[in-house]
Amino acid sequence: MNEKRKADRHEFAWPVCVWLPNANHFYEGRNINVSRTGAMVSLSIVCPVSISDTIEINFPRTAMLAKKYGQAGRIKVGIVKRVKRESDIALVAVEFTDPNPA
Repeated sequence: MNEKRKADRHEFAWPVCVWLPNANHFYEGRNINVSRTGAMVSLSIVCPVSISDTIEINFPRTAMLAKKYGQAGRIKVGIVKRVKRESDIALVAVEFTDPNPA
């Protein structure tokens, strides 16, 4: 199988909040891994996310980082590239689309 990733992924387990505009709803989830260009998040199986949906992922910061950077979290916009539904979760692969990849 050919690797299609544009950047190395790093394991990074962290709670996230995902805004799904098509559903007009926030969903709580968990980040699994992240790279400069994308992320894998797990969401509830009931989340109506689909391939090609545009979503916003809010990566909350600790109080110390929020004080340092002046924001409570980092929001990344992306396109859903893959959805794998398992017993009680949906694994969602997202490619970031915003101009600031860091």
